[in-house]
This record gives sequence, structure tokens and C-alpha cells, in this order.
Amino acid sequence: MTELTITRVLDAPAEKVWRAFTDPAALAAWFWPASFGTTATATVAVDGAYRIAAVTPAMAVSGRYLEVDPPHRLVFTWRWDGDTVDSEVRVDLTAAGDKTELVVRHRRLASDVDRDNHAQGWNDCLDRLPGWLAR
Repeated sequence: MTELTITRVLDAPAEKVWRAFTDPAALAAWFWPASFGTTATATVAVDGAYRIAAVTPAMAVSGRYLEVDPPHRLVFTWRWDGDTVDSEVRVDLTAAGDKTELVVRHRRLASDVDRDNHAQGWNDCLDRLPGWLAR
């Protein structure tokens, strides 16, 4: 098993970044490109579930929340539709003045190739986040 860590400093308070990761409308707005027709559902509580789905291309990821500590830490399982094994994502938010340090750790990935694919995906997603935060 392998893992990846991505760190960003965002020009927004931790509460707004938290909302970006936990509000279904927010997730649908920034997580994947608008052209994907993204929808999201989330019951943000320990053992609550989430799902982020796209129409084009047809894909979805879902999981369960393992730890919910607003607005500091969110830990959840991650499983692509069609996969049989969960990985785990930990999102840590730390206030840095009027900015927020975001650390995404994705653990229990099956291989180095899987890690590299997820790193590209996370970076693509996180590149859209500042635009949503600026709204």
C-alpha cells in the first residue's frame, strides 16, 4: 500500500474551505469540471455517507465519514464505482492568518501507479478550489 500528500495554502478562512468539502452543492460546483454534470450528496457525520458522481464521463466515488471535526479534520473512505477496495482520505485544515493550510493525505492506495493517478486527480480538483472560494 502507498499514499500521497498534497499541501496548499488557500486564500480563505478554514470554515469556508470546510464548507467546500462538506456541502453537496459546493462539492458539485468545484470538485470536477462543470462539463462533467457533477452531482454530490453528503451526510457529514461519523458513519455518514457521501457520493460524488459525474454524467460525462460516467464515474462516481463514494464512501463513509470516519472522523468529522469541523473545521479542522475530515477523514473518509474512498471507493470508485466498480472497485472492491476502499482507500482513505484525510483532509486537515489549519488557519494561517486569513488563509488556510490544506493538507490532503490519501492512504492505502493499491500501487505507485494508483498513487500517481490519484495525485494527478487531486491536483486537478484542488486547482479549481480557489476559484470556488473566491466567489
